[in-house]
Amino acid sequence: MKVAALQMVSSTRWDDNRDQALQLLQQAARAGAELAVLPEYFCLMGRKDTDKLALAEPLGAGPMQQFLADSARDLGLWIVGGTLPLQGPDADHVYNSSCVWNPQGEHVARYDKIHLFCYANGQEAYDEHRVITPGQEPVHFDLPSRDGQTWRIGLSVCYDLRFPELYRALGTVDLIIVPAAFTYTTGRAHWEVLLRARAIENQCYVMAPAQGGRHASGRVTWGHSMIIDPWGEVLAC
Repeated sequence: MKVAALQMVSSTRWDDNRDQALQLLQQAARAGAELAVLPEYFCLMGRKDTDKLALAEPLGAGPMQQFLADSARDLGLWIVGGTLPLQGPDADHVYNSSCVWNPQGEHVARYDKIHLFCYANGQEAYDEHRVITPGQEPVHFDLPSRDGQTWRIGLSVCYDLRFPELYRALGTVDLIIVPAAFTYTTGRAHWEVLLRARAIENQCYVMAPAQGGRHASGRVTWGHSMIIDPWGEVLAC
């Protein structure tokens, strides 16, 4: 099965990010991909953490989810929509949710990021707990490919990568997906080695589409989107 890990440098404007994502999804479909995965926060990399609250959608409704459903149906793709801000338990928090649509445009899975990023080194600081509510349950879904094989795919997001217990809780999977927005600092140090470790210890493929570049807030993301095989070999970067 051909898959596509889509790398972006998302801006502060949903419309611009939507257009960029559509171009990448179209490129993936033309190349024969069956599954295309967008990076974490593909829809918005705001100037401040609270910017994502204004975009929050209830599950099953809203322009971001409609865009992904329409794109999956129009392009005949399985799409994992990176992450979206879905409505949380109160007005000040959202879930950072990775949702899946099948080629009929039907929503088939949702995973809410469990492990929330918190990091400071004296020059930069991040704390997702300020506006994000953590999820509670690991999630996988089954993808029947065009050749008749069914692939079991586990969902995770970015900082989850540092917690191997989550991946063991998924059980046996063929592919782990890790949409991410790793910072340049942490990505340079740990991105590849963590991805390869998760592939080796779970004996499965790992696919990690990432944000990669300088964003309006000044944040710089590492990029280096990867696909890794169960032996830990990097197949594409």
